[in-house]
Amino acid sequence: MALVFPGPPRAALSALGWQAVYALLAHNPALAVERVFYPGSGKAVSEDSGRPLSDFPVAAFSLGYEEDYAAAVAALLSAGIPPLAAARPDYPLVLAGGPSIFMNPAPILPALDAAFVGEAEAGFAALLDRIREHAASGLDKASLLAAVAGMPGVLVPGRSPLPVRRAVHRDPDQPTALACPAHSVFVSPEAEFRDMLLIEVNRGCPYGCRFCAAGFVYRPPRHAGMDDVLAIVDRTRPHKVGLVGTALTDWDELLPLLAALAERGVKFSLASVRADGVTRELLSILRAAGSRTLTLALEGPSARIRRAANKNLSEDAFLAAVALAGEFGINHLKMYLIVGWPGETAADYDELAAFMGRVHAAGHVGRGKRGIQHATLAASCLVPKPFTPMQWAAMASEEAIKASAERLRQAVAPHKGMRYSLDGAFAARVQGLLARGDERLFELILLAAKNGGNFKKALYAWDGDPAPYLDRQRSPDEPFPWEIVDAGVRRDYLWREWQRYQDAVPTAKCPPAGCAACGRCGMEAWGGIRRERTP
Repeated sequence: MALVFPGPPRAALSALGWQAVYALLAHNPALAVERVFYPGSGKAVSEDSGRPLSDFPVAAFSLGYEEDYAAAVAALLSAGIPPLAAARPDYPLVLAGGPSIFMNPAPILPALDAAFVGEAEAGFAALLDRIREHAASGLDKASLLAAVAGMPGVLVPGRSPLPVRRAVHRDPDQPTALACPAHSVFVSPEAEFRDMLLIEVNRGCPYGCRFCAAGFVYRPPRHAGMDDVLAIVDRTRPHKVGLVGTALTDWDELLPLLAALAERGVKFSLASVRADGVTRELLSILRAAGSRTLTLALEGPSARIRRAANKNLSEDAFLAAVALAGEFGINHLKMYLIVGWPGETAADYDELAAFMGRVHAAGHVGRGKRGIQHATLAASCLVPKPFTPMQWAAMASEEAIKASAERLRQAVAPHKGMRYSLDGAFAARVQGLLARGDERLFELILLAAKNGGNFKKALYAWDGDPAPYLDRQRSPDEPFPWEIVDAGVRRDYLWREWQRYQDAVPTAKCPPAGCAACGRCGMEAWGGIRRERTP
């Protein structure tokens, strides 16, 4: 079989999900797995043997982002494989999985013979084993698909009972444990994170920020054990480790792990951390390891927006973290911000401008001119995602996003060493279009695939209208195309959270012992697969 990554090798080598799936399949002696990287041009061929994609009986795509869809379809076209499943009565089988698939497979579904909805560890290898067994017995393609349509996490269009429950890899006796944390299989100087071993130390987040899919679909959050992480480090002996996860400072083994890495002479890198988790001990370990950058997630431009988003973080805590970073000799501060919030106003950005002044001052407290020398406000556009409270929201227009960019420029301009960046508005809107799209968008994806991934050309040629997908607030009872998937979080809970966003009312974070609030913990387990109880 071919495991296809719709991008260049350097991106695949930094994609932990794709590498984890490769490791899962490569350890199965009954499967012969070859890697195919397809950046959007040329012919899709195996990196390992040079065979064309069309030679493989199974082509499985790892799709982490909605923007990958056009490259995936282009890979099929380059190999002479019909992009529509309906036009492929015979093999190869075209499969797909990954975060964008279990969030909303609808836009790419016309290309797929089957989708795997959920975490690969929870049944993807079993699906391929079943496919191999049935194919070896001489079953034709239609009969094979009928035979696998009822497997956990498997969505065969027109055959699987809907909605398909998302498959989750969880130990029923330790529901908050992340068993067998994913880690890099390949470490390369050609990777985007060059020469760095990536290790997943947690999955999910307890805070329930209303814009964040990870805080809802991965409930309840799971953490790796420090011993498991160190076993990976000791086995692979990396020069540098990148710890992948959310709310890292909530993990009670973080500081002991960092100390253990330092003792081994292993450098490390952290994703963004919550400002209220920044301590002297953490900064002392970071500085001793040579880190000079601290990344904090501010998210909303004002206290009102952060409260509405359930980003319950006080300005005082943020400023205290900045001051402490300056005191410890951190010279670069990176701040994540999101623009394009429902209901945001110019007043929110006026507040941000004033706050940036306080951040600039805090970075120099106690160190004179030796405090934080460079600060970056790294902004992205809010993209409403399925299975979050924002699934009902309209997305900000390109004009509104460009206006936000000007406000960001004004907010940082007075402060020496401070700058901003903002992701492109058009690309964000394309992502938003595909994130909440339906099967009618496959025509647009196909047009983009035929135009080298250029969605501007594709939109010009498309006879559809993106406005209904992007520019309107959904009604309470509107059915959604992504509800062919059951992510485990109840729709009525998400609707209440959307109402609480509009009223700027916070919600408590997920308790470690679980609760009955959203429905995600009300699941029973069989064979490591969590399924919702039936009434």
